[in-house]
This record gives sequence, C-alpha cells and structure tokens, in this order.
Amino acid sequence: MAPQDIHGRENPPRLHIKDGKGGKDRYVPIAAGMVEELRQWWKGHRNRRWLFPSIGAPGTHEPLCQAQRCMAVGSVQEAFALARQQSGIHPKATVHTLRHCYATHLLEAGVNLRQLRDYLGHRSLDTTLIYTHLTQLSEARTQATLQALYQGLNR
Repeated sequence: MAPQDIHGRENPPRLHIKDGKGGKDRYVPIAAGMVEELRQWWKGHRNRRWLFPSIGAPGTHEPLCQAQRCMAVGSVQEAFALARQQSGIHPKATVHTLRHCYATHLLEAGVNLRQLRDYLGHRSLDTTLIYTHLTQLSEARTQATLQALYQGLNR
C-alpha cells in the first residue's frame, strides 16, 4: 500500500486496496481518526512508495521489495505472531482471523451484507457468508427483535 492509497479527504475516508485477495482492487472505508494515525506512521519513515515498508538490507534505507509487493507474506505473518504474543489474544489467531473479525464486527454493527461483500472483495454473497458466524451479540439482537415484533402484534 502506498501513501497515496489513503483517501482521507473523501467522505467517507477510505483506503484503496490494490491487487488484494483474488487480484482485485477495491475501496474499504476507514475511520477518520485512522487517517491521521496512518499519516503519522508514514511521517515516521517517509518512504515515497510504501506505507508499510519492510526493513531493507543492512546499511540501506530502501525496503526489500519484489515485483509490486514490498512485504512478504511471511513477514506479515511473523509481525502478527509477535503482536499476538504481546497482546495475549488467542494463540491460534492468524492474519486471516482478522478478516473474520472485520466481517463479524461490521455485520454486528448493522453493515449491509452486500456492502461487506464489496469490502472483502468477494464476487458472491455465499463466499461472504462463510466469513460470518453467529455470535452472542447477534443472537441477543435477534431475540430483542423477535420480542419487539411479538409485542407489536399484541397491541
């Protein structure tokens, strides 16, 4: 991801994901506060090409990049493993777990399934449904909705 992939002045602010999963480009919304955090992160290294450059060869300030990607999948997984250990979250969580969490949290917050499909880069809603699962919050909302509907019938 390059610094210019942050579209913070748009409403809503969003990131341009290029060549994401399945080789697809897409835009995903981000919180306005996150735009400033990403800008501050970039100001810390000011790499013109990459928002998250990997560490370069010893004695250089250039990231190790291959083709269009600047950080190898293994590097991302290793960074996540270290963060996971420091945070104390579930020891079996993976980078892919973040996609599941993202989908679940947005659905629980009421984001439309079709919008979520686009954010995840899926062609089919069936694929998006795989990333969702029943949670205590969604079960509680279902029960509250059913109770409200039932009470509305008895008025």
